[in-house]
Amino acid sequence: MATIRKRSGKYQVQVRIQGSAAISKTFTRHEDAKAWARLTEIEAEQIGLPADPRLLAKITVGELLERYRDEVVPKKRGREIETIIINAMLRQPWCKRTLAKIDGAPFAEYRDTRLRSVQPCTVKRELGILQHAFDIAAREWSIPLRANPIKPIAKPGGSNKRDRRLQRGELARLFRAAKQCRGDGMRALILLAIETGMRQGELLAAKWRHINLTARHWFIPLTKNGENRTIPLTRRCVRTLRILKSAAGDAEGVFDLTREAVKCSWRRIIKRSGIEDLNFHDLRHEAISRFFERGLSVPEVSLISGHKDARMLFRYTHMTAAHVLAKLG
Repeated sequence: MATIRKRSGKYQVQVRIQGSAAISKTFTRHEDAKAWARLTEIEAEQIGLPADPRLLAKITVGELLERYRDEVVPKKRGREIETIIINAMLRQPWCKRTLAKIDGAPFAEYRDTRLRSVQPCTVKRELGILQHAFDIAAREWSIPLRANPIKPIAKPGGSNKRDRRLQRGELARLFRAAKQCRGDGMRALILLAIETGMRQGELLAAKWRHINLTARHWFIPLTKNGENRTIPLTRRCVRTLRILKSAAGDAEGVFDLTREAVKCSWRRIIKRSGIEDLNFHDLRHEAISRFFERGLSVPEVSLISGHKDARMLFRYTHMTAAHVLAKLG
């Protein structure tokens, strides 16, 4: 790593690491040269040497993100959404900057601009993707970055916690609006979300081979927390699934719907129904709250919902005062 050469009566030391700019210094005494070389080698092993600007100048932020999108994101469970996010970020002007000229300033400006139009949790997720991309570049792709430009900038606070419950008559309005969609897929999707508390992604990925209508249980092989679970099915679920099954023929999947199709259909349903401020994920919130209102215990609800932490489970739970009052008498 370090070389010492005697030139013109002095000792020139050079320390070099592949992908980094070499560091050199000249000494009059050979002992001083050896001591500096040892200390510099130790420092290089701990924090690295300055990145070679010639190498970083050949790679743009956009090229780094494209590689991350193509090589890393496909292995993630949220690959579809992350791909959309990255494709949108690739239109940002800072994607044309090279890694030799990038720092935290453009990303801090991006954060502030985005916060004027989207929720803090959305911006936090986008910055998280960027930070992970730079981490992967340094750790696994041997791109000689001295520091991650995203890590030091302040991340927005706040969360996407919601307490939206369906109001009286809103579920009926949703079903009426869903009937106007082509086929029965959206109406069945809404009903099963309310009855099972399953996430949209879990419902869309469901396969018939995982559902036992006779035993009334539904096996989910891959969930958000990385573990499988089996949930019980209400009789209403079974009736709905039997109707879907009779129309499915030899289809492997329960739903012939994509995330984008559901997104577009949900917008139309909400517009037709006249309901305000209701997300599809609020149906999971509603379902879990209803489980508690039916008298299910925390372990029983967590069996259905898949939550490991009771604190996370309670984030979704908002029992109405009327139900509590009925229990109090």
